[in-house]
Amino acid sequence: MRVDLFDFDLPPERIALRPAVPRDSARMLFAQGADGIADRHVSDLPDLLQPGDVLVFNDTRVIPAQLEGMRGEARIGATLHQRTGPRSWQAFVRNARRLRPGDRIDFGAGVTALAGEKDMDGAVPLVFEGEEPVELLLERAGRMPLPPYIASKRPADARDRDDYQTLFAKEEGAVAAPTAALHFTPALMAALNARGVATETLTLHVGAGTFLPVKADDTEDHRMHGEWGIIAQDTADRLNTARRDGRRVIAVGTTSLRLLESAADAAGQLHAFEGETRIFITPGYRFRAIDGLMTNFHLPRSTLFMLVSALMGRERMLEIYGHAIRDGYRFYSYGDSSLLIP
Repeated sequence: MRVDLFDFDLPPERIALRPAVPRDSARMLFAQGADGIADRHVSDLPDLLQPGDVLVFNDTRVIPAQLEGMRGEARIGATLHQRTGPRSWQAFVRNARRLRPGDRIDFGAGVTALAGEKDMDGAVPLVFEGEEPVELLLERAGRMPLPPYIASKRPADARDRDDYQTLFAKEEGAVAAPTAALHFTPALMAALNARGVATETLTLHVGAGTFLPVKADDTEDHRMHGEWGIIAQDTADRLNTARRDGRRVIAVGTTSLRLLESAADAAGQLHAFEGETRIFITPGYRFRAIDGLMTNFHLPRSTLFMLVSALMGRERMLEIYGHAIRDGYRFYSYGDSSLLIP
């Protein structure tokens, strides 16, 4: 499909630079089926779900993966993308033309790394020197990796250390938050539990590739970025039982959805999963593992807008986004939410 079919105009003032306070006070657009749109709030979620529904969260934890350093006199910026070993990461590097394989980058605070050769995804391997765990090095030298559309308008600050983590954040390794889950609070979780809504978790370490633009003119020519994830066997078993019993499985975020679909076979049966997924979901895809999606509002021409268009239909999503823009919804990572039930 042509990529320009997924384009729309978004006024820059619709981009949220801070999350709603409290988090569950964010607005939520509810769309079910082919008709109708309801303007609600995230705190209304228990009223919109049914007892027995299962929400699936991503428990990845964002690390301070944004680094600024020097290679000699050259200033180098690096955003870690995907871990490849105990001391090695793939990174998207600013000013990469000033780097050669074997060059040492000094990120300050006693943190240095050696550069490798750029791969076919455009990422540069970095191997951190020393004996300290890389997690400690990043705590000293790294900053929270805010999305480009926020970072271009303001620097990351101490508040983002909390704002850009979800209530479920446990497994360190993401360089971008699973932002749909940013809206959840202890009070909302208690209300969902009282409603009889079940919850499950999986892990997908979101990479910086999630922000890469689609440069191809046709979706067939786009190379999807890889991200590492894991679904435990007991989690897969409980989700299979839920669907077999006629209960709905609703992914909280596109990261949860992509991993669930990666772990499902053609019959819709989920299996334990551990490894990389490069699943690219576009209209025409037959969903096998989920019955709905809670997600924030995505960039035009992005793989994530293509994903929601596959779930609800492209024309329907353009209608939904048109309503959201006209009605003042806040977009992207710190923005408002939507609940999409096909």
